[in-house]
Order: sequence, then structure tokens, then C-alpha cells
Amino acid sequence: MSAGSAADRRGTVDPQGATAQTPPRIAIVGMPNTGKSTFFNRLTGARARIGNWPGITVELLSARVTLGTEVVEVVDLPGVYDLHGYSEDERVVRHFLEHNEVNVVAVLVSATQLDRQLVLPLQMKDLGLPLVLLVNMHDEAQKLGIQVDVGALAHELGIPVVAMSAKYGLGFANASRALEQALRSSELCRAKAEALAADDSLEARLDTLMERAVHVPVQLPQGLTARLDKVFLHPWLGLPVFFAILWLVFEAVYTLGTPLQDGVAWLLEHVKTVALLPAMAGAPEVLRSFLLEGLYDGVGTVASFLPILLLFFLFMGFVEDSGYLARAAFLMDAFMARIGLDGRSFVMQLMGFGCNVPALMGTRVMRSRGLRLLTMLTIPFSLCSARLQVFVFLTTAVFTPAVAPLALFSLYLLSFAAAFLTALLYRRRLVNDEPLLLELPPFRAPTLGQTAQRAWQEVSHFLRGATIFIVLGVVLVWFLTHYPFGSVPAGPETLAGRLAEWTQPVFAPLGFDSLLSVSLIFGFVAKEIVLGAMAVIYGVGENGLAGVVASRLDAIQAYSFMLFVLLYTPCLSAVATLRQESRSWGFTALAVAWPLLLAWLASFLFYQLARALTAA
Repeated sequence: MSAGSAADRRGTVDPQGATAQTPPRIAIVGMPNTGKSTFFNRLTGARARIGNWPGITVELLSARVTLGTEVVEVVDLPGVYDLHGYSEDERVVRHFLEHNEVNVVAVLVSATQLDRQLVLPLQMKDLGLPLVLLVNMHDEAQKLGIQVDVGALAHELGIPVVAMSAKYGLGFANASRALEQALRSSELCRAKAEALAADDSLEARLDTLMERAVHVPVQLPQGLTARLDKVFLHPWLGLPVFFAILWLVFEAVYTLGTPLQDGVAWLLEHVKTVALLPAMAGAPEVLRSFLLEGLYDGVGTVASFLPILLLFFLFMGFVEDSGYLARAAFLMDAFMARIGLDGRSFVMQLMGFGCNVPALMGTRVMRSRGLRLLTMLTIPFSLCSARLQVFVFLTTAVFTPAVAPLALFSLYLLSFAAAFLTALLYRRRLVNDEPLLLELPPFRAPTLGQTAQRAWQEVSHFLRGATIFIVLGVVLVWFLTHYPFGSVPAGPETLAGRLAEWTQPVFAPLGFDSLLSVSLIFGFVAKEIVLGAMAVIYGVGENGLAGVVASRLDAIQAYSFMLFVLLYTPCLSAVATLRQESRSWGFTALAVAWPLLLAWLASFLFYQLARALTAA
């Protein structure tokens, strides 16, 4: 089949719902933790896009690649245990196969768990679709003494069967050839709807397959996984070890990421100073300010996130691929379930202490939309590193050395309290309609290449979806703080200054004046900008800001301000991610408005009670 022959195929529905000529399509199906995503990334080179498919509420990864001499479309479907189940993932897979035409379905199973996983290819075979069975993790099965007769499996099922290891690439060439050969003899088709009904004979058919094609030792050897689980899942040691691992991940990301982030910021500022400013020396002041402080700084805001994002996904990829992330979720699930969340929500909450953006993106592992939205609603309350910079500065400037650490620690506790309160209030509105079903995979050594590939794929997806939104937000802030043109930036005659004056009655009960409220506008873009905004507003450099703040704010005012910064509207990058991940403007509006209301109420209650107590 030539590459051009794809154009001769009949039209089908694309991810946007339009009828168009489509290339041959391969769907990848498998149970969770079978290496399905690893195989997808190896086959496509992680050149994936995320698309919406007709009638499906979740996004699916797809990519167009050249297989042999033909361009084909590869779609990675959600991991499922059973086509006859009622989970969202299972509904998505059934709907896709029934309503979207495919040429070949690649079914991945783990060679170490064929006694359970061969059910899925049996169900898929009944759908009347062309299949290729990929027995993954064949190397692990051999180490356990499990013998898989690939030829017998192929004979019994009547489909091509390939043993492979997607992680290390063993047998990958054979798998590619099997898919290519299957494409040559297939046409676009859909699953038979009547075949999706339950089959009472599956258990007997599974027993026959296992008897004729698979040999499992009477007793599997106790390997590394069993020994490690005695520590990681221990009733008393499990949680301390869990927190220690998260702390190490956090420290690694920000120990390595902060210098890289500073380097990116320095490079951008150097280019601005050395090249852009001289090049635009003759341009009108308004145009120069707009291009450099608006557009250029907007791009710089996005670029500064890249080192942290990339390292976060890299390290979290190592944790996930090792098999530990499922165990962390298991440890915290019982507690989190009481407030409408689950164990994975807690993991993402903790990751939000580094940066809210990748933590929000990490909720993709949740298929229940209610659970995912509720988790995303709580993550922005995590005290991220950007807020930490503001709090360290203010506590050092205003509080005594003995009180400052306590003030900072209390903010961490309040961030948890705000997240748990939010979950309790909205759990009946954002209902988790799917119980947490966890399969604890064996511990494996992650591979750097595959993990790095996945990390870059996640970062690329973020950049495509959020960059324009962030840049537009930065430009808007620039306009508010510079119009009318020629005014002092953020001065009283500017739109930002007038806005601060209008909102003064709102912020006065919280204990901070209009000048401080202007800095919060900048904090909406990125919380670390608050300090720079305060320096501009007070007309001093950042080195002299501490003295000015100490002279203008007492301890109660400073803490009220920090409490507001902790809780109020997420930064622009987080808002863009919330919109991108939820695909709902209504939810995004709620995620912006609710923290703002909670921040005002918390700061108001604290400030008024503190003043009343000190006056008494």
C-alpha cells in the first residue's frame, strides 16, 4: 500500500467532528500499567496531539506517523480492564470503537499477568475488528519463569501475536512489521455493537488459552517489589517514607530548576538590555514599552516556567514509571475520600507546593471528571514557590527572627485548610462517580529516554495551549498600568491607579492601602511579580523595599496581606491551565472567583479580630 493510497479511502469523522479523508488508523488498547503509553511514544516519537472526538468527553492522544511506506494515524485509548464495565474509560473505548472507523487495533497485554489480561483480547476479537496482540514486558515474564508460547497464542486466537518490551525496544521492529502487514489486508471498519454485550463463555475461553499457551510456575519468586513493599506500604513507615520521597522530588526540582530559571531570566534580560533596547532606542516610548514590557516580558513569563515544568515532569515520570506513584495514592486514599477526593488528589496537592501549573496538568491521570475538577479547584491553594518568595521577604522585613518562621509555617497549614474546606464545600457539586481502582505494578527501573520524551511532550502541550493566553494577560496589565500614556507607571492617574482607588473600600477592611492593592494586579500574572510591583509603586529599588514595607505595615497588616496573597486568584499561568484542562469557562470562572472570595473573607476575619484583640 502506498502513502498516496490513503487519500483514496472513504471519508470518516476526524477529531473535530468534520467529515474528511483520513489515513489508515491504528487504535491502541490495553489494561492500565501494560506499557501502552510507552509503546505509543516509541511508535510515534511522542509527536502527539490531543483531540476531541465526537461524543467523547475526554481528550485522546493521537499522532500521524509513517509506518512502512504509508502515513497512518495512531490513537492511544484509555486503559481499561473490561469492555463490559461501566467506568468512564470503558465507555470511552466502547464509544470510540463503535463510532470511529479503524483499520487495526493493537491490543497490549502484560506477559506477567496473562491470566487476567487475556480477557481483553478475547473481548476485542468478538468485535470483528482486525487485531494484533502485543505481549509486552516479555523480559520481565522470563525473569519470573513465566513461559509464553507466542505461536500457540496466535493459533488459538487466530491473530498475529508479537512478544516485545516497549520500554527497552526489544521486539519493537517485529511489532511494527506486524502492524504494517495487518494494515495491508484491512479496511476501515467499526466494532459490532451487538458484540459489546457480555459473554458468559469468556472464563472458559481464558482457561483454554492459559492451558495451551502459557506456563506459570507454581510459586513466583519473591522479587524486589515484595521486599520494597514491606517498607513502602508499612502501616507506620509508609507515610513518613512517602513524605520523604516527595520532599526529595521537590528539592531536586527546585534545587536544579531555580538556577536554570534564573539563567533563563538573566538571558532574556541580557538580550533585552544588549540587543532590543538599543535597537528600539529611536522608537516612540509607548511603542517601545508595549513591545518590550508587554509582549517580550509576556513571552519571558512563559519561558521562565520551562525549566521547572520540564524537571517536574521528568522527576515525576521517574516516580510514576518506577511504580511508586500508585502506592502513594493508595496510602492517602482513605483520608482523602472523606472530603470527596482520592489518593491521587493528595499527591497533586503536594506537587502544587512546587508549582501549581504542572500539578494541575497532572490531574490527567483521573478519568472521573467530577474528581478531576474538584482536585483542580483545590490545587491553587498550595503554597507555590512564587508565593514563598513573597512570604519570605515580608516575614523577614516585618517580623522578628523568632516569629518569622512561625508565621511562614502557619501559612503552609492554612493552605491545606483552604484546600480541604474547598473540597468539603464542593464535593456534592463535583462528585467523584468512579471509585479508585488501583493496581500496584511491580517496581521497575525507569528509562531516561522514554521519561524525557514524555516530559517534553507534556511541556509542549502546555506551551501550545497557554502561551497566547498568558501573553494577552501581560499586555492587559501593561495597558492598565500605563494608560493614559506618559503617566507614571501604576500612578494614580492610570487605569490601574483609578481601579485601586475604586476598590479601596473593598481592601480597606483588610488592612492594606490602595498602593498594595495595585501590586495584586501584577500578582494575577505571576505571584513573584508582586515584589517588583511594590518596588515600582513605592518608588524604590528592591534593595530598599524592606525598609519601606517595615515602615508602612505592622505585623497584623503584613500577615493579612500575605493571607490574601496565599488564597486569592491563581496566577495567569494557572488560570490558563485550568481553562485548558477543564475545557469549561464556567469552571474557570469559579476557580478564579471562589479563591478571591475566600481570600477576602479570611483576611477580613483575621485583620478585624486581630485589631479587636490588640485594642482590648
